[in-house]
Amino acid sequence: MTTESPADATARRVRSTQDVDAMPPLGRAIPLGLQHVLAMFVGNVTVPIIIAGAADLSAEQTTFMIQAAMFVAGVATLVQSLGLGPIGARLPIVMGTSFGFVPVLIPIAVGMGLPAALGAALCGGVAMALVGLFLPWFRFLFPPVVTGTFVIMLGTLLMPVGLAYVGGGFGAEDFGASHHLLLAGLVLVITLGLHQFGRGIWSEAAPLIGLLAGYATATAFGLVDVSAIGGAAWLSLPTPLAIGLEFHWAAVLPVVLLAVVTCAESIGDIAGTTAGGLDRPPTPKELSGGVMADGLASVFAAIFNAFPQISFSQNVGMVALTGVVSRFVVAIGGAFLVIAGLLPKLGAIVSSIPNAVLGGAVVIMFGMIASAGIKMLSHISFNRRNMVIIGVSLSAAIGLPAQEGLYAELSDNLQAIIESGLIPGALCAIVLNLILPREDRAFRSDV
Repeated sequence: MTTESPADATARRVRSTQDVDAMPPLGRAIPLGLQHVLAMFVGNVTVPIIIAGAADLSAEQTTFMIQAAMFVAGVATLVQSLGLGPIGARLPIVMGTSFGFVPVLIPIAVGMGLPAALGAALCGGVAMALVGLFLPWFRFLFPPVVTGTFVIMLGTLLMPVGLAYVGGGFGAEDFGASHHLLLAGLVLVITLGLHQFGRGIWSEAAPLIGLLAGYATATAFGLVDVSAIGGAAWLSLPTPLAIGLEFHWAAVLPVVLLAVVTCAESIGDIAGTTAGGLDRPPTPKELSGGVMADGLASVFAAIFNAFPQISFSQNVGMVALTGVVSRFVVAIGGAFLVIAGLLPKLGAIVSSIPNAVLGGAVVIMFGMIASAGIKMLSHISFNRRNMVIIGVSLSAAIGLPAQEGLYAELSDNLQAIIESGLIPGALCAIVLNLILPREDRAFRSDV
């Protein structure tokens, strides 16, 4: 019988994908990093497309902002995963453009101009960075019952988005057509099959293989629009302050408020990553560095003509699904995003992936996020106090977006904050945790 030497054990750990500080062989790490990019690519570029359309920008300006979004997301992912001094969680977290700010930034961009929207976004980034800096002093606001509930809310609120992709994407004229459902079903079956029955790289890269199979099938049946690929340029360098920055209190205040509350989403993503991939809660250093990275990345984004950055929840689901927690794998994905931001033709190829193909993969990932939250809550005491915190918070997060008439008389900014679901749900969890009396008596069904 042979025993493994300490040196051999160390070498094996360093090359493992199940170690956060491991650097697997490039032949294994590159495809695993690429599948992270494919999972978030469309979501990342959708935000500038939506805001540019609302602001009536030209096609050239819209393309410029799409490239900026990819470049900034890549740089932010590198900082978040590899770290820069105290900045960055040093976890397998992919960064991208936040959807949460879209309802607030659109009226600013339309009414005051795009420079005002970017100026407000910069101030919001500063606010997020300050929250991250002082987070160790406010850690008591986020015990496991709160962060676990956050993560469940994230997954639950994203599930309808995943199913919208399955049907062909938001606003698709042929939404729900059979070819969309069949493509999504193909990707889902391949991904689940390889994940459950494959071994090694076949299991870890199951989402990527499923996406490639779906893309190849869609191409064979003429369902991929390749027109943008031929017209895309080969090289485009980022230009700081090309759009400019303007600062108006009417724009800055709502964005800063939203940025502070959005930190709860970032904390939930970090907690979901460590719970789903590492089976532990995040450390104070990881939380503080992660939120600071979100804030400073958002400042960097505003300077480079992009919108606020935050950890992408679908990639939290990717970590939970594949079990690959190497931060260097994610850093490779960040490097790919930087390259895509410099090479528009490469970005055009990735953005040509049909929504239904992506839907087959992300519908699993979003469910895995909710599963990670349930896993986090499994470690708490299910007494009456914690049951109320979880129940009321989920009711607010899921119920309010479904009943818009309840807050139709409020201002557009307040409607946008409530409609997100996550923000009112997060506030309920934090406030209830602070004001409800603590009790040690375990919950009993006959009480």
